[in-house]
Amino acid sequence: MGMSIGGGGEDEPMMEMNATPLIDVLLVLLIMFIVTIPVMTHAVKLDMPRPNNAPQASDPVVINLEIDFDGTILWNGSPVQLGDLDGYFSREAAISPQPELHIRPNRRADYDVVARVLASAQRNGMRKMGFVGNEQFM
Repeated sequence: MGMSIGGGGEDEPMMEMNATPLIDVLLVLLIMFIVTIPVMTHAVKLDMPRPNNAPQASDPVVINLEIDFDGTILWNGSPVQLGDLDGYFSREAAISPQPELHIRPNRRADYDVVARVLASAQRNGMRKMGFVGNEQFM
């Protein structure tokens, strides 16, 4: 089936096609399909939160925290020291509903200062944080 031995002379062209490599490739493809098909039929069950489409009664309170290039921290426009932020964050974290913290670092701000501010906010229980003004980095 695979090889043709004898029959013709050396100068005559071989008239039969060798089908062994074709069958090998088809068997490998068939095995790959058989192995991968059961994987595609498995479903993953996730407990997703239910959407709450009710409109909010009021706009959330927003705290604008700016970090300047020289390490100056501005809490709603007034300068504060890095050591005083713990008191501010703990006071605001106790309020219900918790205000949103919008952090706007300058593009030349030192990473260490930004990381310390974020660590202080997290350590004192601030949950609603986000970076604003990212369009300056584009």
